[in-house]
Amino acid sequence: MPAIYLGALSGTSLDSVDVAAVDFDGGATLIAFASRPIDRAVAQRVTHLQTQPAPLAELARLDCEFGHLFADAVLALIEDQSLAAGAIEAVGLHGQTLLHRPDDACPCSVQIGDPNIVAARTGLTTVADFRRADIALGGQGAPLTPAFHRELFGHLERAAVVNIGGIANLSVLGGGEVAGFDTGPGNCLMDAWMMRHQQQPYDDEGRWAASAAPDRELLARLLAHPPFSAPPPKSFCTSQFHLGWLDDYLMDGADPAAVQATLAELTAATITDALRHHAAGAETLLVCGGGVHNRHLMQRLSALTGVRVRSTDTEGVPPDRVEALAFAWLARQRLARASGVIAAATGATQAALLGGVYLPPPGPPPGTEQKG
Repeated sequence: MPAIYLGALSGTSLDSVDVAAVDFDGGATLIAFASRPIDRAVAQRVTHLQTQPAPLAELARLDCEFGHLFADAVLALIEDQSLAAGAIEAVGLHGQTLLHRPDDACPCSVQIGDPNIVAARTGLTTVADFRRADIALGGQGAPLTPAFHRELFGHLERAAVVNIGGIANLSVLGGGEVAGFDTGPGNCLMDAWMMRHQQQPYDDEGRWAASAAPDRELLARLLAHPPFSAPPPKSFCTSQFHLGWLDDYLMDGADPAAVQATLAELTAATITDALRHHAAGAETLLVCGGGVHNRHLMQRLSALTGVRVRSTDTEGVPPDRVEALAFAWLARQRLARASGVIAAATGATQAALLGGVYLPPPGPPPGTEQKG
């Protein structure tokens, strides 16, 4: 019987909870995957908590609600796929990031989705809180995927991987140590602008952005934001790139479609700059995350980078499943007392053992007891 690990997260785009079941015997074989949409009202509460002062009670409520949301998603996957609970070693639970400030005087990163609830309801060992051990060692606590990208795609030479979620992050493969860092906004600004003006959660295939030309003066102002040109290690949070941040750069009378085109160009340009400065030898850029479905963005990446831009699907790994696979792998690493992070990527003084281990209570999970 294979040893199965589950990876569960809700990404920086706040669109869904993803759960993957993975067998790592001889590789990383995806057994099952499920994605459950996050209610827009709940997503808006998270966004408000990220950008506006809010009562501590709201943080506690959302931590509990997301704990149950993740537990529901895990249990549904197990039931739908008829997985044997005894074959599941652990759940790697990233949770939902609310705050990520590794450069503060007192560095911090906050994820919600109470792992105690997941462990109690599923009866499974749950590994969570992946970022703070690295931060305690002086690291950024992000990105956490470069080591896993090496596991999946390390056979490729002269290549890089970019995950475009709410935030975009780059992993540079080949040439010894793997570099990795956040490049800037991925989908978060485009999604927020789309919701403000089109009342849609995202720009389907980038059609609205493709309908107008970017505002080059606005783009220049945005690209002058100092963190974009700062050297790695570096990481970002969607709370840094909200509509209030964007509004400070806008002139009166800005054309909404041109702004959307500019935001797509900002994502493509910051990824391109990162590639040119830190992976100049790369000939292939593999793309995963929600941004892979934005056809306009993919075309702009191809035009700006001048390299082969293709989905991770071409390597047999569906682009929407890479991050969930990564957290299943990180849970496996933690239980094996092996680091899943590259200290050179995060800036930590040494590679940390990532994640706290939350054991389920003794006996069957609630609701599974036999009646007789």
